[in-house]
Amino acid sequence: MIAARARFLVTAFWVGSLWTVGYLVAPTLFATLGDRVLAGTVAGNIFRVEAWVSVGCGLALLLLSRLDKLEAGAVRRPLVGLIVAMLVCTLLGYFGIEPFMAALREGAGPGGVMQSAVRTRFGILHGLSSAFYLAESLLGVLLLLRTR
Repeated sequence: MIAARARFLVTAFWVGSLWTVGYLVAPTLFATLGDRVLAGTVAGNIFRVEAWVSVGCGLALLLLSRLDKLEAGAVRRPLVGLIVAMLVCTLLGYFGIEPFMAALREGAGPGGVMQSAVRTRFGILHGLSSAFYLAESLLGVLLLLRTR
């Protein structure tokens, strides 16, 4: 019972942080700050923290699912599958793609990537990263509904 409640709280925190950062904080930064390079830098730092929050929450949920001895294996498998899928989205979207985006930003100069020759490549990588983030957010909805 305690593990189930803890699992719900961790899930709510994880999914809520994904939604808040990706769909409230980041767009607000770009809408509010006049400097898009600064907004991108701040958003990137926030997404870095969010990636580590995702890893921590995912690992905590996997541990909690193992500790809950009362839950049947048939019920646990879909939850574990969703948790692992969300972690894969984080690993691919942030830890897999972000280093390439960072390298492009470093080589772009003071005008940023949108003013450089790597604009298209950066846009493709950003789109892939955003797709993984959206997938993780939608998987989070399923995880939250199944964890209740």
